[in-house]
Amino acid sequence: MQNLKMTEDIDIKSLLTGTVNHMSDYLTGLKDRPVIPTGEQLEVLERLSFQLPDQPMEPDQVLKFLHTTGSGGTVATAGGRYFGFVIGGSLPAALAANCLSAAWDQCAGLQVLSPVGEKLELVAADWIKQLLQLPMQSGVGFVTGATMANFTGLATARHTLLEKLGWNVEADGMFGAPELQVVVGEEVHVSILKALSLLGLGSERVVKIPVDSQGRMRADAFKFDDKPTIVCLQAGNVNTGSIDPMQQLIPMAKEKGAWVHVDGAFGLWAAAATGYRHLTEGVNLADSWSVDLHKWLNVPYDSGVVICRYPEKVKAAMSINAAYLPPGTPGPYQLTPGMSRKARGVEAYAALLSLGKRGVSDLIERCCRHAKTLATGLEQAGFKILNDVVLNQVLVDFGPRTEEIIQAIQQDRVCWVGGTEWQGKRAMRISVSSWATTDEDIQRSLQSMINAAEKYV
Repeated sequence: MQNLKMTEDIDIKSLLTGTVNHMSDYLTGLKDRPVIPTGEQLEVLERLSFQLPDQPMEPDQVLKFLHTTGSGGTVATAGGRYFGFVIGGSLPAALAANCLSAAWDQCAGLQVLSPVGEKLELVAADWIKQLLQLPMQSGVGFVTGATMANFTGLATARHTLLEKLGWNVEADGMFGAPELQVVVGEEVHVSILKALSLLGLGSERVVKIPVDSQGRMRADAFKFDDKPTIVCLQAGNVNTGSIDPMQQLIPMAKEKGAWVHVDGAFGLWAAAATGYRHLTEGVNLADSWSVDLHKWLNVPYDSGVVICRYPEKVKAAMSINAAYLPPGTPGPYQLTPGMSRKARGVEAYAALLSLGKRGVSDLIERCCRHAKTLATGLEQAGFKILNDVVLNQVLVDFGPRTEEIIQAIQQDRVCWVGGTEWQGKRAMRISVSSWATTDEDIQRSLQSMINAAEKYV
């Protein structure tokens, strides 16, 4: 019987060198491969299904098998022609840091478990606050993405408002708790509603404020009862890219004593771009913010941050006591729902250091320029653009055969775009979010879109 090899018996350097070769082979092939797998490539994935063997397999053979069998079945979101959901590719420095972080294998919830993990998160947090022009005293928690960032921010809002009313929600729960009012826009993102559902605040028990033609909450319709209230604003509508008028809405909410949370999954990054910063004016007046890092900062999945003006309130909302964990034990766990988790600050730190302030700004502005190029090209070809292209999102109306055209573009496999419902219309949605997208990618994709559409109109 073959015995399982221990670490000292494995040639780690050879294993990792081979893995790097597989990674390089995959990444260098993205330029020429289809964005979505072909039928044949999907059939190959069936080779992954079999009974777990009795005997061990050599690690290098495991990696070779995964690459040769699985790589073709991936969606090429790491390349430059994926425009479906708001997904960024991984920057080279962030990708490499992800590999180093995996080797470190840090449980980053506690300082005692990972001094470097905590330090990198603290520094990256300060850099992010500077770039987004948010209060530097704010606490920052690294989480899986905007959904958990929204959850954490809204949990902190729930804690703070109920604490003012003499209710300890962490100890006593929501049974019998004073009622809280939640205000959202009609174009609220589903991640906010999911967070409200998880928090016991209810996804349907919200006050919805009318929005304008771009999905922005209307200041003239911004009315709600004088109750303890959480107001959820949006920086970056997932369809249009539009940003709520923060300068108007936040002071109005504050006058009523409301807690203001901003869902800024991708649009909040506009604050880091010289030419788009004006769109986020006033956002720094809020109480908490969520932002994804795996979207426009282009770090590997999964990564996001919650930022809160009042660090002690986040810690109170996320606090936990355990016999082996004395109260006040320092560590990033104090600012997030999770305790055992990866050191997400490693990739964020690497991405920010590799880009610098100018590089982050250039990344945002380049994606926005690409989006405008696609919108202009499609409009010149005779197709209707439904939104003002203010950031990286483009909505296209091909008429009654929009859905068929979307499917034709997807099947062409040059690029990938998705469909959406926008104010009663079926539309094609384009999102340009990757550092890897080049002018050539845009022209190839534009031609593919036009060729597919012209067959139906």
